[in-house]
Amino acid sequence: MSKQMDVRSRLRGRGFSIPYNLMLITLGSALIGFGIKAVAIPHGFLTGGMSGVALLVYYVVGGLEPGQWFWLLNLPIFTLAWWLVSRRFFLYSIYGMAAVGLFVDFMPQCLDIQDTWLAVFTCGVFIGLGAGMALRSLGSTGGTDILAVIANKRYNINIGKFRFLVDLAVFAAGFGFLDLELMLYSLAMTFVTGAVVDYSLNVFSERKMALVIAQNTEAVMRDVLDKLHRGATYLEGRGGFSGKRKQVIMVMVNNIQLKRLEEIVYSHDPDAFLIIGSGYNVLGKGFSSRKVY
Repeated sequence: MSKQMDVRSRLRGRGFSIPYNLMLITLGSALIGFGIKAVAIPHGFLTGGMSGVALLVYYVVGGLEPGQWFWLLNLPIFTLAWWLVSRRFFLYSIYGMAAVGLFVDFMPQCLDIQDTWLAVFTCGVFIGLGAGMALRSLGSTGGTDILAVIANKRYNINIGKFRFLVDLAVFAAGFGFLDLELMLYSLAMTFVTGAVVDYSLNVFSERKMALVIAQNTEAVMRDVLDKLHRGATYLEGRGGFSGKRKQVIMVMVNNIQLKRLEEIVYSHDPDAFLIIGSGYNVLGKGFSSRKVY
């Protein structure tokens, strides 16, 4: 069992390697660029964050391509990334910003979506998935993602909610220049984007915490260790009605292992209690590693 857990730990350790981070940022930037170029720009949507500011300037002022405005407006924010986060985060984010700008400028407009609400949903999903994928790395795609990471790192503010608050400020500025109906569509798109960002950040990290109260806890523990290949902890409990002391097993599992845990528990005690709770961020051996920018 320990060998299997060590292998999983080594594989997770590679998740913060340079190639892995560059892959996440590149794919995330491609999705963001595709959402902006193929959906947002043809429909005149205003995306949130710094890309939204760049689009607003592009719609109103022109002069440069949207990707070039994005690069230019990002420069002051990168000073904060250098001083308040880390140089590694700064360098990864520089790469992410450049990648988004290039994808926006050179990616072809290959989607022809006529329905506006379908375009709202599609654009929100692409940009949200891209931003979430990039934020799972040790960098970002620049702009408000940098501010969101700083706010999360220092004040534990939810990244998706922070992005949405910044987006509201962008839309408040856009109301004076763009069509009201398009602004409302754009606002709806940011709801989708924020929800997808939070989902993509949590879905692969979500774990289930199980508390097992059974008669034969030693047999259950043995199967958890040998068959489920998960570590577990004994907690001392006492029955509220009987007053008898009992051993309670606490174990963290993923969604796939949850059904197997249920089978193990009830194969030993059909009258057992199995209490399941959600754990969105489990740090430690066999689970996620602590993210240090």
